[in-house]
Amino acid sequence: MRVPLSWLREYVDLPATETGRDVQAKLIEVGLEVETVEQLGGGLKGPLVVGKVLTIEELEGFKKPIRFCTVDVGTANGTGEPQEIVCGARNFAVGDKVVVVLPGAVLPGDFAIAARKTYGKTSHGMICSGDELGMGDDGSGGIIVLPPEHEVGTDAIELLELVDEVLDIAVTPDRGYALSMRGVARETAIAYGLPLRDPALLDVPAPNSFGYPVKISDPLGCDRFTARTVTGLQPEARSPIWLKRRLQKAGMRPISLTVDIANYVMLELGQPLHTYDRSRIQGTIGVRRAEQGEKFTTLDGAKRVLDAEDLVITDDRGPIGLAGVMGGANTEIADHDAESGTTDVVIEAAHFDALSVARTARRHKLGSEAAKRYERGVDPQAASAAAQRTVDLLVLLAGGTAEAGVTEIIAPTAPRTITMPADHPDKVAGVTYGRETVVRRLQQVGCDVYGQDDLTVTVPSWRPDLAEPNDLAEEVIRLEGYENLPSTLPKPPAGRGLTDRQRLHRRFGRALAGAGYVEALSYPFIGENVFDQLGLEADDPNRRVVKLVNPLSDEEPALRTTLLPGLLAALRRNDGRGSHDLALFETGLVFHPREELKAAVRLPVDRRPTDEEIASLTDALPVQPRHAAVVLAGAREQAGWWGKGRPADWADAVEAARTLAREAGAELIVDQGQYGPWHPGRCAELKVVIDGDIVSVGHAGELHPRVVKALGLPPRTCAMEVDLDRLEQAGEGTLRAPRISAFPVATQDVALVVDKEVPAAVVEYYLTGGAGELLESIRLFDVFVGSQLGEGKKSLAYALRFRAADRTLTVDEASAARDAAVALAAERTGAVLRGA
Repeated sequence: MRVPLSWLREYVDLPATETGRDVQAKLIEVGLEVETVEQLGGGLKGPLVVGKVLTIEELEGFKKPIRFCTVDVGTANGTGEPQEIVCGARNFAVGDKVVVVLPGAVLPGDFAIAARKTYGKTSHGMICSGDELGMGDDGSGGIIVLPPEHEVGTDAIELLELVDEVLDIAVTPDRGYALSMRGVARETAIAYGLPLRDPALLDVPAPNSFGYPVKISDPLGCDRFTARTVTGLQPEARSPIWLKRRLQKAGMRPISLTVDIANYVMLELGQPLHTYDRSRIQGTIGVRRAEQGEKFTTLDGAKRVLDAEDLVITDDRGPIGLAGVMGGANTEIADHDAESGTTDVVIEAAHFDALSVARTARRHKLGSEAAKRYERGVDPQAASAAAQRTVDLLVLLAGGTAEAGVTEIIAPTAPRTITMPADHPDKVAGVTYGRETVVRRLQQVGCDVYGQDDLTVTVPSWRPDLAEPNDLAEEVIRLEGYENLPSTLPKPPAGRGLTDRQRLHRRFGRALAGAGYVEALSYPFIGENVFDQLGLEADDPNRRVVKLVNPLSDEEPALRTTLLPGLLAALRRNDGRGSHDLALFETGLVFHPREELKAAVRLPVDRRPTDEEIASLTDALPVQPRHAAVVLAGAREQAGWWGKGRPADWADAVEAARTLAREAGAELIVDQGQYGPWHPGRCAELKVVIDGDIVSVGHAGELHPRVVKALGLPPRTCAMEVDLDRLEQAGEGTLRAPRISAFPVATQDVALVVDKEVPAAVVEYYLTGGAGELLESIRLFDVFVGSQLGEGKKSLAYALRFRAADRTLTVDEASAARDAAVALAAERTGAVLRGA
């Protein structure tokens, strides 16, 4: 919200010495985010005056049209003679009043004006456009043409209000009232302790039966609708300079008088309005939900297909406006034409449901100024005042006549009240304010307060964000000053710190970073079409997603069930920007819906929730396991004088999983697998043993070429994803440093013949289990396939290292451990000692 200081002074009698910086500091103290103070007209120096064009000579022989003009500037040039000026603009004619800057002046940007020879003529100054004066776009597309009533020689700096200060306020979603001069003026008055001249305090006629007919079919979507009619407007009437300048300073472009007045009142009171050409409305104005697939053309010329949740304004033909978002082209105001311009208008000032407007604006990608205010909360009781203010300005500036009819439809609502102990803000802030201070501050923001120890607070209509005692406490605290809150550091009890699980998660990240991976954090939102790109089966559990009610993007309305989409998008983005050798990782939560949906309990904030309350909340949340994933592309080892290097391949993805398993203290079983996005011949299924059962925890390998093509990835991209929670369950708890034995190692080699379908990792797992505690390590060093082994057989040769911590092992002890290992492997996998 851009707030001109000159406009703000109309509602609050600020000291004359107060600058924009002073007001900024005061507003920040009461909790408004004033980002910048813009100095308009900084460095501007006259003479800058009103001139009248006397003659125009068209200069020939140049690439673009050039005009040599004489302009009457009165005595501003010291001689009273016409000023000779060369100008390239063509939107003015002889007799027009224009803005002239004379030699010796300085325009914004330190642009000094002097007489200079150009196009064969000497130009003594400039005829100015709005951009040259720092005014912004005034809709003219060229030179400023002033109304004829302004006297020649008048100071244009004062006339155009070129010198001012504008506060740029970042309005948070809970403070929609600050999207108006009225709201900011109220905060300013509180900050300075000065009275407020409320622009909404107008004499408004009572509703009667003569107003324009209106029918509300959805009172939940529209609980208040005011309609007023003004006739006899002069279509050729233009917006006065003061109105245009206030709109420009507030960041809006002047369009036409009727539209400018509606925008001006919206900025002043915070109530969005819409004006309809009465001659183009057929029958009763209605408010209803759209029919699914109904078509409608908005003011921007776009043809839109409506959704059944869209709230629309209608007449007897159908929709004439998207409620709270944008009007329709079929009732657009036609100005600037005395013959066909609009002479009669119907003014709409309504209050629409904030959520409905927000969803409609997002659904149709229409971020209008009206929608911005409605979705943050508009004062419903300001509608009639805003309509009256619009009527008054149309009568004053456009020569219209206000009809006696007043339509006002109001759905009955009770005032919102909150009961709060008088000392509640004291407990929240840790500061003793006292009842008198609490009551005074709440009254300043517009609340009615009754009671002694327990206060009954009636919330003002312009503050929909005040819903519970903590909201009221926040108002008291911010107005008393956040800077006055004591700074007290919490004292944690001794012995508290990171849990074992937190330490493990940090080790996971450090281990992957140490292995050469770069962490890439992505948003946890996905679109369901990504599952088709990843090649997941129709019944894959990962296709069951948790959908958000109010997503940031309609293209990604669901929470992720896998980390791969975000990581692969980051890899594609980096590869497209020239980084081709990539190794990225991410650890984070994925989300799976529960079979039974439960309503979440609302936890208290005045005490620590009980374990039962926390458990109840957890049961209502989706299942949220923590995963880790890596993606690789390009070179894994760079080429150089030290060697040829090598590309990343599926084995690197598997090794990343082994790295995580080692950190968790878990034994990882790597088996041949086939799943979704991975190449069926280059996919490893990752398994661990949990409570005696072998459980799958993820997959690793090279992605399928179809997935690579669908996602636009580099060729031979590899990936791994693993469930860290299951790895943790399979681990041995807190890692302990190994004990180094001073005794020698005993090595035993075994070669086992098994079926080709039996994974080497499974054989290794059972050899390890059978060997017992004496086994220090096991390594597969040979795989052999030949006709002498038999059809469908293979030989796996392992080196087993045995060592005791307290003695030198005998040959019999090492052999017995080896035989036990072979026996268990033979029992579980059908392995036979080669040569036996």
